[in-house]
Amino acid sequence: MPSQPFPLVCLPFAGSGAGFYRAWTEGPDRGIKVIPVQLPGREELFLDTPFTDALEAAAQLAPQIAELTAEFPAFGLFGHSLGAVLCYEIARELQRLGHPGPSHLYVSGSPGPWNGRDSRATGLNDEEFLERVQEFAGYRHAAFDNPDLRELLLPVLRADVAMHENYKPSSDEPLGLPVTSIRGETDALVSREHAQQWRDVTRDAFRYVELPGGHMYLADAAEALLRTIAER
Repeated sequence: MPSQPFPLVCLPFAGSGAGFYRAWTEGPDRGIKVIPVQLPGREELFLDTPFTDALEAAAQLAPQIAELTAEFPAFGLFGHSLGAVLCYEIARELQRLGHPGPSHLYVSGSPGPWNGRDSRATGLNDEEFLERVQEFAGYRHAAFDNPDLRELLLPVLRADVAMHENYKPSSDEPLGLPVTSIRGETDALVSREHAQQWRDVTRDAFRYVELPGGHMYLADAAEALLRTIAER
């Protein structure tokens, strides 16, 4: 009898939504069941107020994720950049609630949670803000060059960036679950040393993986990423 697919709960990076990960639910059988989580203020939740505090976001998202994964004996949490710190805090919040929590934490394109950014985008005017975010992300989405789309999308991106820039970890107590840190091998924003800082967040097994590409490697290398996770 074939084994059941491994559920992988996926948290968006700044400015994105669950739609990015919904594309991962199609394609070949990888032994992974992708479960995208939507954040308020985007896509079907565009009328909702976006989060501006990572700890508050984790407190609200953790019960939702507990419900989404209730039928599974184990699941993984995956997040890229902002999504990585959200996953980390959600794992802590689930632990605080007495929930078994994820069986594995996958953090991508992110330094350890204690490493803040020296250069900030919060508070800049629109064009300077977008230029700074482009430096952070390594790309600029074409939608921000359309005035109508910019007006729609900019508040969510500003809220996400502020949430990331103001983030302070809730605890320095190590987690008791395996952690895998994944990085694009040519990522100019997150160094190998920074990505390996996640080793310190767990007293369990730690694995570091590099995949082809830069900071947004996952946009072009989803198959390689999901194969890496399937090899857990």
